[in-house]
Amino acid sequence: MKTSVAALSLIAASASAFSIDTIPGAIAPTGLFDPLGFAAQADEATLKRYREAELTHGRVSMLATVGFLVGEAVESKTFLFNGEVTGPAITHLTQVNPIFWLLLGGSIAKAETERAKIGWVEPDDVPVDQPGQLREDYIPGNLGFDPLGLKPSDPDEFFTMQTKELQNGRLAMLGAAGFLAQELVDGKGILEHLNA
Repeated sequence: MKTSVAALSLIAASASAFSIDTIPGAIAPTGLFDPLGFAAQADEATLKRYREAELTHGRVSMLATVGFLVGEAVESKTFLFNGEVTGPAITHLTQVNPIFWLLLGGSIAKAETERAKIGWVEPDDVPVDQPGQLREDYIPGNLGFDPLGLKPSDPDEFFTMQTKELQNGRLAMLGAAGFLAQELVDGKGILEHLNA
């Protein structure tokens, strides 16, 4: 789907009204889940930074949960790492070649630099007492990366998709934490437990 200029302006307008009452991610019956009251005490800029952090961690967690399952499923059955990586997924990163770390670090640095250019105000233009200021028209998580054209142009559909992504990210954060805890407890892979 191609996003029209009018739809983008509507989405940007809805982003400027970013408040605890209009924030994506609140669903019935719990509404906005904020047991410690961080969102209730936050101004709009802080609330946007919280949402950006939640989306980023949710996206990383979604990749991590898939990585746990795929890493254990294809163990010794792939050309990657010559089948040298074995055991529970929690131990895989310690077994890879150091060159992998250089490539991974470089890729993460490049991605984070691009994300900062898109979402954050340049440090020279930010008051010293307000570091990490997001751009006024930036919608948290909207990095312009949509190779499959899944982003809806309708603001209501976009809001629904944002909520779905947040809910999946929250579930993935819990799932990844559970995977880590389970593998630390008994040293067995997640798939070992499922197949036992």
